[in-house]
Amino acid sequence: MAVGIFDSGLGGLTVLDAARARLPDVPFVYYADSAHAPYGVRDSEDIYKLTKKSVEYLWDNGCDLVILACNTASAAALRRMQEAGVPTGKRVLGVFVPLIEALTEREWGDNSPPREVAVTEVAVFATPATVASRAFQRELAFRAIGVDVEAQACGGVVDAIEDGDMILAEALVRSHVDALKRKMPAPQAAILGCTHYPLMETHFQAALGEGVKVYSQANLVAESLADYIDRRPDFIGTGKTHRYFTSGDPARVSDRATQFMRREISFEPA
Repeated sequence: MAVGIFDSGLGGLTVLDAARARLPDVPFVYYADSAHAPYGVRDSEDIYKLTKKSVEYLWDNGCDLVILACNTASAAALRRMQEAGVPTGKRVLGVFVPLIEALTEREWGDNSPPREVAVTEVAVFATPATVASRAFQRELAFRAIGVDVEAQACGGVVDAIEDGDMILAEALVRSHVDALKRKMPAPQAAILGCTHYPLMETHFQAALGEGVKVYSQANLVAESLADYIDRRPDFIGTGKTHRYFTSGDPARVSDRATQFMRREISFEPA
């Protein structure tokens, strides 16, 4: 039917928009597990079970390829799902792979020994669950040496964005950047490790300073997806329209999504 994009809430819409712009002829289905959002404050077992259930919903509804447009789900559930075995003809991919590739300037499948990279002081801003997983640190360590990573759990930012309170979200971003800088005064690069955060990218950049390169995921994921589909066109699907589903209240989620993306988006009940 289509390529599936999953997030616990609305943050994955930033990935969807970038993917639609890069792949205008590819149909997408978006699923938001809004009834259980946010995932960032849940434990890893809970995140795994919820993510698995949501991905299986998309698989069962014709989305053979599913993108986890949620760093928390990618960090806590992706590797475990892949190790448990993905059904024949199905695929599930995460969002932080393209980010690690960009930061280390090497492809994910490159199994050569870790090597030095240009950026050695990296700040990571993510949800508490993503920070606790240490997924970014682990994947960087596999591929790069001499990189100092300092992670900042950004409690409250996702909730403020989902609630449409951008003034609070901006204040929280400044507070979390200040807290990070007390631990790492001069980062060379910053990873926005949550798909909600591109909406706050200008505020992260302003708080960090112009000299810090900010890595945001949406466009990186879209380019990676385009490359994957170019190699595996059988995953494109035959759907003709983009559709949006939620486990939550469709009317409320539609209102929030319309406010979130500043265009009308209508969700259907899952």
